[in-house]
Amino acid sequence: MKWSWRIGRIAGIGVYVHATFVLLLVWIALVEYRASGRLAAVAPALLLVLAVFAIVVLHELGHALTARRYGIATRDITLLPIGGVARLERMPREPRQELLIALAGPAVNVVLAALLYALLAATGGAPAAGGLAAPDLAAGDGAGQARTLLARLVGVNVMLAAFNLIPAFPMDGGRVLRAVLAMRSGDYERATAQAARVARVFALLFGVVGLFVVGNPFLVFIALFVWLGAAGEAAAVQSSATLSGVRVERVMMTDVRTLAPSDTLERAVRFVLDGFQQDFPVVENGQVVGVLTRAKLLRTLAERGPSERVASAMHRDFQAVSPDEPIEEVLTKLQACGCHTMPVVRDRTLLGLLSTENVGEFMMVQAALRGSHAEYVPA
Repeated sequence: MKWSWRIGRIAGIGVYVHATFVLLLVWIALVEYRASGRLAAVAPALLLVLAVFAIVVLHELGHALTARRYGIATRDITLLPIGGVARLERMPREPRQELLIALAGPAVNVVLAALLYALLAATGGAPAAGGLAAPDLAAGDGAGQARTLLARLVGVNVMLAAFNLIPAFPMDGGRVLRAVLAMRSGDYERATAQAARVARVFALLFGVVGLFVVGNPFLVFIALFVWLGAAGEAAAVQSSATLSGVRVERVMMTDVRTLAPSDTLERAVRFVLDGFQQDFPVVENGQVVGVLTRAKLLRTLAERGPSERVASAMHRDFQAVSPDEPIEEVLTKLQACGCHTMPVVRDRTLLGLLSTENVGEFMMVQAALRGSHAEYVPA
């Protein structure tokens, strides 16, 4: 994710913090200082926020490590002001696996709440003045502050578990609901559509309560978050269903313009202006030896001019795909490597070119034909 910095690795998974999270810490510090007028109140408030986001990381690790048991890797975990995001390489299509992965996060919060509550009880319980809702973390002596922090964290874990189990996408409860519906019906796409409808009902409920009952803008934000999450999940599953079982050879471009290492960049510019494509396989003696991307073409043009040879600008280390590979797996490769285009080869012989635009156009054609119960099959 852009504007994110890696702060470490846990269980082989990179943990990143987004720039907006740092802004959140600054904002909280200013709010606490203006409210209390004491610098002493700032440090405990920031400590609480950092502890909460450590809990969020553990929550996301629960999902990631459970997914790893089923052979699903996690690309990274990113901390945002609204919580954490664990990017799995793919979502499981087996309902039982999705159920366990979805429940793993809230289960971590339940376990943490129980452990923290036991520790709180062993150290004398929550301060009598405030209990779990003690308003001032800076009040009292060091032991009292520590017990207040523990009490707050017990409450945080309970609230995180409860909130995430709301049966609405993109919360964990939405995935739990879909998994249960899919286990009953055996139809994953239909279960997703049903769970998305439930999520929209919750979104409307949050919006109405936030606007007209309690006047809380945060509830309105949650409503928008849930509505967009439901729409995105439904679209993602529909896309996955469209691409299920589709091989690269059905989607790839076969009318491909190629370059030779000895060609000048001017030839590539002419192809770009003619509107054929943006990235070009570089072929020598019938085999693909490199790829010239539009970004590298423009950069080399600016530095060396149009008479420069393609050989000096092409990427020699590139990823290629086989025509027999499933499109869903290739899309994961495209996202992982940040590539825009991949040559389709067999024994290094060029057969075609695959890009994200190809896949998008194929899906649009299939969506247009869905209403007529027809399907596009290339000749």
